[in-house]
Amino acid sequence: MAHLVGSGGKVIAVDVQPQILEVLKKRAEKAGVSERIVTVCCKQNKLSVSKKADFALAFYMVHEVPDRGIFFRQVISCLKPGARFFLVEPRAHVSRSAFKRTVEIARAAGLIPARKPRILFSFVQLFKAP
Repeated sequence: MAHLVGSGGKVIAVDVQPQILEVLKKRAEKAGVSERIVTVCCKQNKLSVSKKADFALAFYMVHEVPDRGIFFRQVISCLKPGARFFLVEPRAHVSRSAFKRTVEIARAAGLIPARKPRILFSFVQLFKAP
């Protein structure tokens, strides 16, 4: 993501595990993009992100979130109006019906389904923020 945003962009990486964020920092430094990445160690039920984003990505992790409705509402609060949110879940851990339910929870929270791109071995939904 840091390569995609370019030298003028920023990536906010959020995780509940500080060790994961440390690994990310080391990899970003090695790749020469560490100045583009801000890391946030969040709590189990609070994203703790104060900046507004143009794009958010939840990759292979929403199935582990205890309350997806709270999570999606917090994601919306971090997005600029009309921003995009990309949800990707692994087919190996998430059933089609469970993913459909997740999409419905996201819609109920206020996200607007936009497209369904394809990623191998994954369920995918692109949303637009209200």
